[in-house]
Amino acid sequence: MLLSDVWHKYQLDKKIEGYSPLTLKSYCYQYNTLLSHFGDVEVNTLTTDQLKNYLVEEGEHLKPSSMGHRVRCLRSLFKWTYEEGFIQMDPATKLKEPKIGKRIPKFLSELEIEHLREACHTSMENALFEFFYSTGCRIGEVVKLNRDDINFATNSVIVHGKGDKEREVYFNTRCSLWLKRYLEEREDEYDCLFITERRPRKRMSIDNIRYIIKRISCRAGINKNIHPHQLRHSYATHMINNGAPVEVIQSLLGHEKSETTKLYAQLSGKMRHDLYTKYF
Repeated sequence: MLLSDVWHKYQLDKKIEGYSPLTLKSYCYQYNTLLSHFGDVEVNTLTTDQLKNYLVEEGEHLKPSSMGHRVRCLRSLFKWTYEEGFIQMDPATKLKEPKIGKRIPKFLSELEIEHLREACHTSMENALFEFFYSTGCRIGEVVKLNRDDINFATNSVIVHGKGDKEREVYFNTRCSLWLKRYLEEREDEYDCLFITERRPRKRMSIDNIRYIIKRISCRAGINKNIHPHQLRHSYATHMINNGAPVEVIQSLLGHEKSETTKLYAQLSGKMRHDLYTKYF
């Protein structure tokens, strides 16, 4: 079977399994790179050595994390191809990911958060910024939200996280006020929680949201590459600093593993300083 035919069938299966559009988009990029390198070959002719050479030749410019993602994509594709009976042996099973040191997530100080607040000029910018910071949501979770998802009685919302898992998150009074003002000012009847500024109006995309957060940060004069996920890191770090248990933060962020959440405890300078003062 040709590589293109395998990819088509693999993609259909993963859509049925509930893979997110973002995940499928990243896997599609890896497939196109593979196709460009080998051409539309018969998949049963590809060997482990060929895949290793491909990773070396096409991955010289990649960071270890990006190389790891490429390896995982290859293993997923060829494992599926083997399990479906299209090949006799899985050539990707022995491919190993590069070792990656643990990176501490970057976050913003409370003073920087205040500067960003002051740099918001419209109710939409305020509502969007406050929603990210007070809920700790991922950008992919925010773009899917509709007006009816917001429960103003409890200042909460059900979001669909990775693997389409639902969880309830909460927002503060400041966020609630700006959301209400933003929705009251809108003259459209779209269900989407956040819509584009330009006409014709439509649901904000991930790129739209990144642009708006970047625009706010430029106005604030903060010399950092600020993105929505940094607000998620800041939310978790500030909760750690204020004494929130790791288990609670893990649940609010939607982390499957507690080790992921514990990274925020490592980066919390305030917490480490407090513990140092207490025990030394």
